[in-house]
Amino acid sequence: MRLAIFLKNMASNKELHRKPVSVVIADDHPVVLQGITEILRAQPDISVVAACEGGRDATAAIQQFTPDVAVLDIIMPDLSGLDVLLSIVGDRFKTRVVLLTAVATDDRILAAMTSGAKGLLFKDAAPDNLVDCVREVANGKLCFPNDLIDAALKRESGRQADGECSIGALTPREAQVSLLVSEGLSNKLVAWQLNMAEGTVKLHLHNIYEKLGIPNRTALCALTIPHRDWLLGSTEHARAKPN
Repeated sequence: MRLAIFLKNMASNKELHRKPVSVVIADDHPVVLQGITEILRAQPDISVVAACEGGRDATAAIQQFTPDVAVLDIIMPDLSGLDVLLSIVGDRFKTRVVLLTAVATDDRILAAMTSGAKGLLFKDAAPDNLVDCVREVANGKLCFPNDLIDAALKRESGRQADGECSIGALTPREAQVSLLVSEGLSNKLVAWQLNMAEGTVKLHLHNIYEKLGIPNRTALCALTIPHRDWLLGSTEHARAKPN
């Protein structure tokens, strides 16, 4: 009985002394930024360490504080939430990113999924949803609107129904680059992973965009999703080949 009481007290003390979830927030709309900041600061288990009005300030804050979670507007004039996310992926930051959006277009949903974000939240979400999302992401879970993701993936699969023909034009090395980019790796990290120069990665990407008729990384990520198995099979042939 005494042991049970002791263990219960230990658990209670641990709960009391648990470190709050540290959060950096960034949004270029002052009203939205203030609202999110006030909601999160009202929670006893969440600590807002920085509230930024742009992506560059958010990047600096993440580098300075290494927060548990960063809540970032997906579109900002100086540096977007996606740009901030891509700049910290693989740089040994433990920060998990939740992206904010006012409009859930397929491009934004797929970009959030494929860039390494751990959550996507609407700006008009209820305060409880915001708080729950931050807590879930801090605990290692994902926080995405599954119904919207499923719909976006189905539409993208439909748009890319004939994409296998163009995907098939990629060399095994280009397939490797495509897969790593779709996992959210920067050019620098792709180069390190494949033991090649960063300039070579850029050249591969240029050739990939030309072959697939796409404009950027977001489009490449979206195209990679329905053809991932084919690309994985193709990369097996590239492992022993020179760059």
